[in-house]
Parts: sequence; C-alpha cells; structure tokens
Amino acid sequence: MALDQQKGVWKSGKGKGRHTPKGRQLQDDAWDDVRSLLGSSPCQRDLLIEYLHLIQDKFGHLSAAHIRALGEEMRISMAEIYEVATFYAHFDVVKEGETPPPALTIRVCDSLSCELAGAQQLKVALEGGLDAKNVRVLRAPCMGRCDTAPVLEIGHNHIDHATPEKVLAAIAAQDTHAHVQDYEGFDAYAADGGYATLKDLRKNGNWEDVQASVKESGLRGLGGAGFPSGTKWGFVRGNVGPRYLAVNGDEGEPGTFKDRYYLERTPHLFLEGMLIAAWAVEAETCFIYMRDEYPAVLQILADEIAALEQAGIVQKGFIDLRRGAGAYICGEESAMIESIEGKRGMPRHRPPYVAQVGVFNRPTLVHNVETLLWVARICREGPECLNSTELNGRKGLRSYSVSGRVANPGVYLLPAGSTITDIIDACGGMADGHVFKAYQPGGPSSGLLPASIHDVPLDFDTLQPLGTFIGSAAVVVLSEADSARGAALNMLRFFEDESCGQCTPCRVGCEKAVKLMQADTWDQGLLEELSTAMVDASICGLGQAAPNPIRMVLKHFADEVSDGADKGSTT
Repeated sequence: MALDQQKGVWKSGKGKGRHTPKGRQLQDDAWDDVRSLLGSSPCQRDLLIEYLHLIQDKFGHLSAAHIRALGEEMRISMAEIYEVATFYAHFDVVKEGETPPPALTIRVCDSLSCELAGAQQLKVALEGGLDAKNVRVLRAPCMGRCDTAPVLEIGHNHIDHATPEKVLAAIAAQDTHAHVQDYEGFDAYAADGGYATLKDLRKNGNWEDVQASVKESGLRGLGGAGFPSGTKWGFVRGNVGPRYLAVNGDEGEPGTFKDRYYLERTPHLFLEGMLIAAWAVEAETCFIYMRDEYPAVLQILADEIAALEQAGIVQKGFIDLRRGAGAYICGEESAMIESIEGKRGMPRHRPPYVAQVGVFNRPTLVHNVETLLWVARICREGPECLNSTELNGRKGLRSYSVSGRVANPGVYLLPAGSTITDIIDACGGMADGHVFKAYQPGGPSSGLLPASIHDVPLDFDTLQPLGTFIGSAAVVVLSEADSARGAALNMLRFFEDESCGQCTPCRVGCEKAVKLMQADTWDQGLLEELSTAMVDASICGLGQAAPNPIRMVLKHFADEVSDGADKGSTT
C-alpha cells in the first residue's frame, strides 16, 4: 500500500490531512521567552508557581502561548499549569483572542478595617476617574496594612491612607514598586550578638534542653491555632528523616499585620529563631512561604538570606523563599504545603498530619513568623522573657494587631491577660467622635463581640466559652456609627471569595449565607441550620469558622437582623 494511502498518516497539501498535531502549537518566540526567564537550571515541578510569577511579572499576564511553552519546558500538560494558575488571584490567564489586562493594576482592599475607612467610596472614585484602558481597578482582600486604612496597591506600591489624589501622583511619578523602610540588617544584628546563640547551640547545644525551655515559656503557635510550640518539635523528631521546616508567612486573616510589622523591622530575630528550630528537628531545608501582598518583606528576606549565605551561617539553598500568589486558604498549613509543592492550595484530609507527612511527604515542622521570633528571644533571654508577665491570671505577652475606630491603630505588645478595654486604652482610646460598640477579637473567623463583654482577657482558651477565640489576635474595633450585620456580611463575602472550593459545605455554604444575609430580615432558623452543616462537614478551619460572624450577630445584635433596620454605615 502506498504511504499516502495508509490510515492515520498526516498529508500535506489539499485534503483532510493535518499539517500539525492537534492542540495549541508551540511558538518559538514564546518558548524563547520562557527559556530566558527560567535560565539554564533544570526545571522543578514544585517551582511552577515561581515560574508563573516570572512570566506574570515580565509580561503582565499569562498568555496561552507562554503557558504552552512553559508546559513544554517543564514536560507537563497545559491543563496542569492552567488549573494552578487560575486558582490564585494574582495570575491573569489570557486565552487566544482575549484582551490582556492593562499594564497597571490597582487593588483596593475591601476588608473590614478598610471598609470602615471608606474603601468602597475610594474604589468608585477611582473607577470613575481613571481610564479603564490604561488602569484596571480591582477589589482585593486584606493586605495586612489595616492600621493605615484605607489601603490600595498600585503595581507593588502600597498607598496608605489612600486617596484618589495620592493615586494620581503615584501614576504620574511611575511609582509602582515596593518601598522598603529602614530595618535592622545582618551587620547590625550580628554586631549586637545576633546568631551567637545559634552558633553555640550548633556547637554545644542539646535540642531537648531548648525544647524544655520553650515549653517552660508557655509559647504557643501565634498564627491562630495556639498549639504548644515545643511539643511540635518532639512530634517531628519522632519521625524518620529527612525532615523539613516550613514557615507560614501567609498572614491573610483580615485585621492581622503583626508579622509584617516585625519582618519589616527585625527580620533577623525571626530568621535566627527559624534556624534554631530547624537545628532542633534536624531539618534539611527551611521553606519560607510569604504572601505576595508583602512585596517589601519578600525583598528584605531575599536580601538578608543572601547575607546569611555570604556570612557562612547557612549553605546556599538551605533557606528556600517561596512567594504566594493571592490565596487566603494557603494560611492553612496543609494548603500552604500544597502550594510549596507548586499545586493548588487545597487543604489535605487529616490524618496523617504534617508532622508526619508534610512537604514532599516528609515530616515537617510548621511555625508562624511571630512564633519563631519568640523562639529566638527565649533562647537568648530565657523563658522568663515570656512567662514572667502576668495579668488577670494569664501569663505571657501577645502582639495585638489593632485597627478600626481607635485613635492610634497599630501593633501593641501587651500582657496576654489584656482585655479589650486595656487594648483600646493602649491605642489612646476611641477615635474622635466614636463610641465603642463591638469588636472582632481575632479576625473574621472569630466573629463579633459586643462592648458589654469588655472584661475577658483576649488570650488562648478564655474566649471559647463565649463561642469565639483569639486566633491571630486581629482586633478590629467598631463604634456606634457601624452596623454589626454589615460587618458580618463583609466577613462572609470574604470567606465566599476565599473558599478554595474543595468541599461543598464551605463552597456552597458561604455563597448561600451571603445571599441570606442580604435580606432585610434574616431567616434565623435557616442560617443556623446552614451554620451547623458548615461547622460539622467542612474540611478545614475556613468553612468551620465562617459561620461565627453569623452566630455572633444573631446572639448579640439580634435587633439589627430581626426588623431589617439599618443600624450603621458598614455595608
């Protein structure tokens, strides 16, 4: 049989034959672009998100041609890349025939503190005053700058106390890059005794002695869960290596900004604590997962990690800095690990726990940024630096991120037994013209408490009898000018937007709750039934805690939802 008569052979010229295989064709120019960005090192599957950042940063979007070329270079399917890229809010996937986004993007934070400060009005003003062909204005979740609300990000430059005039000035000056403030660099930290403790422990230390000191201090995980920190070390050490350490720097809980505050000022106190913990569990690599909303912190860490390598304190590559891409769910430790592995940030079913099966299925110690800062202080100063402070029967210190209707928002290091009254006093009282009405004790996951509950310490284990918890100590204060039901709706809209979509109770429950909460009168029975289903059946803490704002409003602010009355400005 002649070759051109055989079935399945491509033919040239006229007829039904194909000139190319099916599917998107590899374009040489796009392939050259990707190769140039990735360099000569072999591709790693777990670096997919880092590669996507390189393309997004260079071209302002992810074109189908570049995704095709990246798949060719990594030897993985376009579908695999597409599902990861579309999971994260900071990637813009553009198909053939679609118009790429404008060169400049402005993200306006609309989380609770910024909403109280007029974020919606700011967004409307920007949309009406800027040319949509040149500038894209988007809503965005919390950027960790609640003390300077309202906040927006123009490119990678954050504008605090944002106004349209400040935005126009930044555009005119092409000021779209992150601003790094003065901070304590490696030389200054080392001159003040920094890393002496780490060096001594590496030479003469016993990890169990350090673990005992951390336990004696009473240090618990400060990302929100509050698990005893030293106890984790034993769990991880009890599993056969290789072992890893993963730092959860995805500080995405609205109202929280303490980690950013410390990293922008004393990054090496955190880094030394991390290296001490890594030594204690014999970790082979430290992964730092930092949220993309913190570009200045990412730059600081990259520079200071290089300084540590130059000084010979760590080998090159021992600290692996990873950049998030806009997904609140990656603050959940197993979702963060999935993202470190270059996947969608979807929480894992447990058990097994990450101390057994973590990064690359190896035992992994996961700590929050502030937790590791305290590890360094405990090892340098002794456990009394934390446990010698006592107030209202509680021992220790807490970093409270305080925002909303207070005179001086900011991070306040106070005794762990502090009440909301103590915290407001530390902030200089309420803002002028505002009367205390309610507060969020630990981010939207904790819901709202009324001003009448003002004498309970904001610490671990003290708020559970009230149906809430301290979480990350993200305190947002509301006044009589604000609506509790409006604040709760803001929180549920956040959860609706940030649900990873893996489980139906959370994905559908958040969406349904938002619709029910927009009614003039809440269907309290249906909302309670929905809340129970979400708490009982959601895979991770997002869906389990999302109903808290609903339940707290029904319990403490029932007058706002029973008659449809508008009790304030928050919508």
